[in-house]
Amino acid sequence: MDDMQLPTAEFLMRQSALICSSYAHWTGRQLLQGETGDVANRLFEADFAVLSHDTRPEPVFNYANRVAMRLFGMNWGEITRLPSRYSAEPMLQEERAGFLERVAAHGYVDDYSGLRIAKDGTRFLIENATVWNLLDEAGVLQGQAAMIPHWRPL
Repeated sequence: MDDMQLPTAEFLMRQSALICSSYAHWTGRQLLQGETGDVANRLFEADFAVLSHDTRPEPVFNYANRVAMRLFGMNWGEITRLPSRYSAEPMLQEERAGFLERVAAHGYVDDYSGLRIAKDGTRFLIENATVWNLLDEAGVLQGQAAMIPHWRPL
């Protein structure tokens, strides 16, 4: 992570746990397979992309693992200041908004594919992504997360 505004270890542990527990809640599957241990580090170093955004009226990314930052060509400080809608090209934002409404209504969707754009303008297709609502222990919505297992440049 190359930025002066790095997250605290406490935030990473809390957000990683929220991402993983919410994924299990909605899908009935574990996001991280195998050994337990340091969930924050394992999620950050996973071989798939993971991002989450908050619940603001215009949601902003609040977490990205190493693969996600590399995919979008941003460091921690850049990606965690980015409204998530800017990860899609402007002409596709209406389609993205409708998709996120479907996630909000059903809790998760595990078959999403769509165009995304990196910081340098490079376009890529994400495939078979899972997007889910983040619920805290009290069942309060804390945002949404995405796991992107496959992508290809366009």
